[in-house]
This record gives sequence, structure tokens and C-alpha cells, in this order.
Amino acid sequence: MSTPSTAFNILFGDLAHIAFDRAAAELRNGRPIVIESADGATIVAALDDVAPHLYSIFEGLTGGRLVVSAKRAKALGLQASGPVAFPLNRLDRETALHLATMPHIVAPGETEPGSDAAAAALSVCKYALLLPAAIAAPLAAGFELPADIYRVSIDRLDMPRNGGIYDLEIISEAEVPLAGNIQTRFVVMRGGPAPRDQVAVIVGNPDISRPVPVRVHSACLTGDMFGSLRCDCGDQLRNAVARLNVAGGGVLLYLDQEGRGIGIANKMRAYALQDDGFDTIDADSVLGFGSDERRYEYAAAMLARLGYRRIALLTNNPLKIEALTRAGIDVAERQSLTGAVTAQNLHYLHTKAHRADHMLDDLLESVEPFDWTEPLAGACE
Repeated sequence: MSTPSTAFNILFGDLAHIAFDRAAAELRNGRPIVIESADGATIVAALDDVAPHLYSIFEGLTGGRLVVSAKRAKALGLQASGPVAFPLNRLDRETALHLATMPHIVAPGETEPGSDAAAAALSVCKYALLLPAAIAAPLAAGFELPADIYRVSIDRLDMPRNGGIYDLEIISEAEVPLAGNIQTRFVVMRGGPAPRDQVAVIVGNPDISRPVPVRVHSACLTGDMFGSLRCDCGDQLRNAVARLNVAGGGVLLYLDQEGRGIGIANKMRAYALQDDGFDTIDADSVLGFGSDERRYEYAAAMLARLGYRRIALLTNNPLKIEALTRAGIDVAERQSLTGAVTAQNLHYLHTKAHRADHMLDDLLESVEPFDWTEPLAGACE
């Protein structure tokens, strides 16, 4: 006989996924949550979306802290192996936002390691495409809170991963003819931990008797939609579709993970930092993010759902090859995929090649020698 917990898992999926999604939705909507751990209960809110009146309440709580990620702490000149906390009673809301986002800020003298609950909150913030910065305070015994506030055990907030074998469901699909007489079918999938739809664009009729040509493309609003010169994403997208068509068929996976997984708002923050001389990786680090926050479990699950497990991957990024291989996809071949080199994206391309090991040597050898260590605007994913 199944237990209620087992029954809920069967009906609604992994309870950890549900908890993570609910926590992310609350923080993204500017509402606090309570995280319960062995150390007690901690109330937290995302700094990115906290309203002034809610921030004021946290300022008055005993033990209130601003918590930032280890990456952000290092950008502030602090030695940190994990999240770092600052006393909140000495920081107004504007100062806290500056402390979480601005370059060349001197950190307050008094710091302490962030609690486990605060670290979990930062993980949820990133999942919700918010800054990895939160305000937090321990709750004293008997402290009364509204009954509707979301309470979650910390062990439910371990970022759900399962090697890319998510049970995705095809929600809808339709034929979509593209310019240039390219026949495609758009397949929308849903499932797994992230509350976002993902799209597979099947070009022509892929031949499964040989490695199926595949492009895994992360969304880039500025480049894909508006032709931004700061990156090569739009060119890569259009070149990929054309290549798949010439090959007689293939698949483009269009993943909803803008800005290397940090979201459009944080991407614009990173652009502003790049205009001040930071490269694309350092700009993300200043904001508290890793060099690449994207995940490819969805790509592997989408390919498996479509029945394509042996592929020829169009990419310059070794991380994509490694991630798909780990998830059980046979990457039998790699094909280079490039876009136009412009004065605006040259520094960005050099950063990808020299700091993220993208395989772009042939492309960059075709342009004039360039000192990639000199500041020049350029960014994206």
C-alpha cells in the first residue's frame, strides 16, 4: 500500500521540484519565505524584488543579514568559500543593492559566513533568475507570521538534478515554414524542475540512420531578435537553421536560458558592467554568478524524448559536449558553427576562446591580431 507521500509523487512529480518551484515563485513575486533547518527557522526574501516596506521590516529583525554569494564576496575583495553575510541594521536598501551589484565598492568591515538557510535561498534566487543576494533573519521561538507565508524544509531546496533524464511531455506542435523555403516543425515541451517551456525546432526530415545534426541554442533576445552586434548569437542561430536545412534535416533546441542562464535583467546589468571595461565572464562574477549558469539536462531530455540519441553537434563549446555525453547522448561528431566577427563582438569572442575554451581559433586567426586583455565592450552567451 502506497503512502500519501508516494501517492503525491506519482500524481504531481518529485516533491523537491515542487518545493523549489514554489519557493522560487514566492521570492520572484517579492514575498518572503521561511526556510526550516536544524538550526531553526529563517525568514528570507530576495533582495532583487524586495519592496521598501518589507526591507524595513527585515532591518528591524534581530540578526537581520544581507547575504551574497561567494563570487560576489570575492568581487568585493573578501576571502570566501561560501556565502557571506553583512549586518542589515547598518545598510539601507539602496546601499544593500549597491553592495550586491556595483563594482569598486568597499565592503563593510563586519562580515560572517552565511547560514545554510541563506545559502539555500541564494540557490533559489538564481533559479528564479534573480540576483544571488538575499536578506535573511532567524526567527525567534513564538514569532508570529501570517499563516499563508510559504514554509519549506531546507532539505527540499537541494537543486534538483537527475542527469538530464527528465520526463518531458510534448505539449503542442505545428508545422512552421521559414523564410528561404525551409520546412520546420516546432515542438513545445514541458516538465522537469524549471517552470519554462522549451522548444525543439525539427528542420526537414532528420535521418536517424546516421548522427542527427543538432544545434543546442540558448535564447538571446538581443542577438536573436534584434540583431545585436555585441554577440554572435543571432548569426549562429540563423546559420544553424540554414546548415540543418542543407544537411537534409536536423534539430535545433531553443533553450530558455538567456544570458548564459542569468536572465534578461541580469544580462542587462552585465552589459552595463562591460561598458565599464569588464569582460563577459568578469561582469557576471561581479554580480555574483558563475562563468556559465546554463544547464543542459533539458537538451538531453528533449533529444531523448524525440528519439535522437546519436548526434552531430554544431558547437564551439566543449561544455555542451561534456554535458550531453554525461546525460547519455552519443555526440558522435562536432561541427564548428560561427557568426560574423564585428568590432563590437571581437573582445567577447576572444574572451570565449581564451577564458572559456571555446574552439574559435580558426575564426580568430582570420582577423587582425588583437590584445584580448584590453577592455572593449562585448557580451552575451
